Amino acid sequence: MGILKFETLPVNTLVGADRKTFEKICHGVRVDRDYIGKFRTTDCIQHILEPFYRINEKRWEKLPDIKMEPPVFILGHWRSGTTFVHNVLSGDPRYGYCTTYQTVFPHLMLWGRGFFKACTKIAMPSRRPTDSMELGPDLPQEEEFALVNMMPYSFYNFWIFPQLTGIYRERYLLFNGISPQERQAFKDSLDKLIRISLYTQGKSVFLSKNPPHTGRISTLLEMYPDAKFIYLIRNPYTVFESTRSYFRNIIQSLQLQKISDSQMEEDILTTYRELFEKYESEKGLIPEGNLAEVRFEDFEKDPMEVVRDIYRDLSISGFEEARGSMEKYVTGHKGFRKNKYSYSDRTVALVEKNWSEAIDKWGYRL
Repeated sequence: MGILKFETLPVNTLVGADRKTFEKICHGVRVDRDYIGKFRTTDCIQHILEPFYRINEKRWEKLPDIKMEPPVFILGHWRSGTTFVHNVLSGDPRYGYCTTYQTVFPHLMLWGRGFFKACTKIAMPSRRPTDSMELGPDLPQEEEFALVNMMPYSFYNFWIFPQLTGIYRERYLLFNGISPQERQAFKDSLDKLIRISLYTQGKSVFLSKNPPHTGRISTLLEMYPDAKFIYLIRNPYTVFESTRSYFRNIIQSLQLQKISDSQMEEDILTTYRELFEKYESEKGLIPEGNLAEVRFEDFEKDPMEVVRDIYRDLSISGFEEARGSMEKYVTGHKGFRKNKYSYSDRTVALVEKNWSEAIDKWGYRL
């Protein structure tokens, strides 16, 4: 069980970044006075760990070729149920995935992993601050938290410098105006992350859960033309309330800049709308039979029946063989208490003003 809480973490997750990435993200960006101590502590620890990162890089350069089958990408806006679906599907023993430990220390996967993972387990909070879902070094996690430590071109830079969310959204979430060099760095980093995950877990199929990938379908298809995609749809009113709570909690633990609640709310409204539009404009690029769109409310009601449908629709074999492992996770979380949301008149007005296209498309209007 972790001894720390998210809101009192003495460092930022950039302790896991290589030096070049750390300096590029932070160069020329103002750190607010209240977070100078956290920044300096993070900088100090990153310097201490950098030699170990270089050892890992040498191991990576000597890694044998990794056998890879087409990956499976779980897409959808934050708080659309992607975590639960990811955890259920990861019960299929054929899948490898990015672990929570790997998101913090992607450069410590090939040397020193046992020691540093034990340290992470001691310090890591045992529950997520937003919904009390369990955390653990070996549990599945979204790879964007690792990518932010592997390259300077991640949308998740916004957790650290939230005042720049609009810039990060355009370039590193939607890939609008991103340079060819930046885009190639993203492709190289993601592929490296996937291959190291598969190598360390002895798997050949990568199961991704990463909301930012929802805006990058064309790039993902360039990398993996036969990839499968699962897109999660959820009540937008619930997504708004849940995202606002989630972002507030995560930013509180990682930020090096202050951001007002009103600005964060505006960023959420804009990001959802533009991510929805980008997905709708690119999903037609996915080859027929490689995309399953799933309503999360249906998944909650009968997870295994919906998983069966996903495997059938995407022509993924092995459902019956994997069913027992997936059911074990579902059964173990039947009593889990979810956050319940009531929608104020203001919430309804904001969502319907900004997200009307998604509401009408999916039939969620109140």
